[in-house]
Amino acid sequence: MQLGIRLHDIKKAPLEERLAIAKEQGFRCGHIALSKVISEYSVDDGALTPGLAMYLRKQFAKYDQDVAVLGCYLNLTNPNPETMKKTYARYMANIRFASMLGAGVVGTETGACNEEYKFEPFSHSEEALDIFIERVKPVVKYAEQMGVIFAIEPVYKHIVCNPKRARKVLDAIDSPNLQIIFDPVNLLDKSNYEQRDEIFAEAMELLGKDIAVLHLKDFVVTEKGLDSVACGTGQMRYEEILRFVKTGKPYMHATLENTNPDNAVIARKFIQDIYDGI
Repeated sequence: MQLGIRLHDIKKAPLEERLAIAKEQGFRCGHIALSKVISEYSVDDGALTPGLAMYLRKQFAKYDQDVAVLGCYLNLTNPNPETMKKTYARYMANIRFASMLGAGVVGTETGACNEEYKFEPFSHSEEALDIFIERVKPVVKYAEQMGVIFAIEPVYKHIVCNPKRARKVLDAIDSPNLQIIFDPVNLLDKSNYEQRDEIFAEAMELLGKDIAVLHLKDFVVTEKGLDSVACGTGQMRYEEILRFVKTGKPYMHATLENTNPDNAVIARKFIQDIYDGI
């Protein structure tokens, strides 16, 4: 397992400084959302040139960091045609860029069928799932053409809300270029967190061969729901997930989420200690 971090969780600084901090803190890879990390120059679609990709590739290599995930978390089921035109263009630009950057995957979530990108009961319907499958098809086709892995991240409040629905998407698209970002906490809600061990086991059974990246965070239960927090500060149990990685996914990228500059190293060591003890 190669532990990494979301670069936008590192203190606000130019990209090279963030990469230097990631290396100093013992991380080996990064999740980069271009617009959240880079403000010193444009990262609009037209700015994602081969030159920029190769420049960034050298920066990551300088600090011994892989690009685990190039994040492009835009709603593929937005009902607005003009918005979708821009969204498709953004995905295509990021996929092209990833092919030159050497990113492990281009990652996304699975949205909702509204412009606000907010949960509604319709999101969990079969109709919403069919809409998502149709919308993701051209993106995966382009990823195939560019030789890039496109990875979806199931989230309880989104359309692909559980392992069974994720399996349906994978089977319907039937492409080796469509894989999974497994974020265990994102499969949970206040209504199901007490069954988390069963939910995680189902995810690993149904999706295991297609899991490309692991996201790691923790959670605490509040009156309103679940709040995501850094690993080791909540109610997660990681042993079976990390055993799955250690026995079946050698050197897989695993990026920490919801850390801050003060607890990132503590969270990394917490996960590494569990992994080493398995």
